[in-house]
Amino acid sequence: MAAKPIYRVVVHQQGEIWDLYVREIFQSELWGFIEVEEFVFEDTSRVVVDPASEKLQHTFEGVKRSYLPLNAIVRIDEVEREGPLKAVKSDAQVAEFPRPFSLPPRGE
Repeated sequence: MAAKPIYRVVVHQQGEIWDLYVREIFQSELWGFIEVEEFVFEDTSRVVVDPASEKLQHTFEGVKRSYLPLNAIVRIDEVEREGPLKAVKSDAQVAEFPRPFSLPPRGE
């Protein structure tokens, strides 16, 4: 039996770019969200400890399912195996898409 695929989900979150690894990903019933389940973490017995990776692991520890807004997702890749969780500061100006706008008032 083939192993379940692993997906790397790259998300823009509060000025950081997060690399998350999950086994399940699908369109949510909540409009504008993607559901991710079964987070995959690297082996915690390694000697080198990355504070960003540990931060994300603690953030998603015990989370069964997470709903990610479509406009926060940068990229989704199917990968052969999990990698390190990453949280990297981003100076990029990321705009929401689609961006809501108001129409100018009508002159009567």
